[in-house]
Amino acid sequence: MSTLPEDYLDYPLRRYGMDHARYDWSMLPQRPPVAWPDEARIALWIVPALEWFPLDMQGKPFKPPGAMQTAYPDLRHYTLRDYGNRVGIFRIMQALERHGLRASVAMNAAVAVRYPALVQSVVQRGWEVIANGLDMDHLHHGGMAEEDERALIAQTLGILRQASGQPVTGWLSPAKSQSWNTPDLLREAGIEYACDWVNDDMPYAMRTRAGTLHAMPHPIDIDDATILVQNHHTEDDFRDQLIDQFDLLYREARPGDGRVMAISLHPWVSGQPYRIRALEEALAHIVRHRGVWSATGGDP
Repeated sequence: MSTLPEDYLDYPLRRYGMDHARYDWSMLPQRPPVAWPDEARIALWIVPALEWFPLDMQGKPFKPPGAMQTAYPDLRHYTLRDYGNRVGIFRIMQALERHGLRASVAMNAAVAVRYPALVQSVVQRGWEVIANGLDMDHLHHGGMAEEDERALIAQTLGILRQASGQPVTGWLSPAKSQSWNTPDLLREAGIEYACDWVNDDMPYAMRTRAGTLHAMPHPIDIDDATILVQNHHTEDDFRDQLIDQFDLLYREARPGDGRVMAISLHPWVSGQPYRIRALEEALAHIVRHRGVWSATGGDP
């Protein structure tokens, strides 16, 4: 039996609060209050994802959520994902318009290349484009060389900025996967906020070698794919969980000390005819309350 080396348990970054130096550890109740426009209590941030899963995806170093499942060609899952870009997203757009709400759309660069009309539909509504990586088979991870990741980020942002005409200052990694270098490379590329870290209800500042990058609250446990696909809950459960999330944040917030309510949507999930009702009912509950600001991630 082999023995462990003497330095196996040495961990130079082990410290109080967290094991890295990206930000200062803090507890939300002890932070200064954050004021939204017109003393709103909730910044409602809705983030539909427009994704492209290659039919021949390699799934390395791991398969992202929503990846192909069966032997090539896995047309069953490929076409279901494609349903979101062909049909489902327009139901979500209509639902948000009925309630007077805006969105930030997390978009794979491959979607902008393959579905340019989708980009125009987003831009014409005055919605924000967030970079969601090149496609769902190009993950950012610790095994990448820094120069390769820098090139991947540059390629992604170049496509989306040209297609949308927007500065594209927000980022969501495919599968929320990052390398140790990702925050530094994103800030160097002009990204101002990223949505991959899920450890807070409010935005907070992260340190990078190129300056401050803000981490945005973009929870995975309240999104439609997690609740409806992964956890196999019902559509009514999804509605109720969105309402419960909102109600608690609304109670915690006060005029001049707001909270963020982020809703992550996948059009191939929530855009189905039998599911859109649940989303609409949750939105109707939210907008009935005073002090709800329909925001995008790039809003000051």
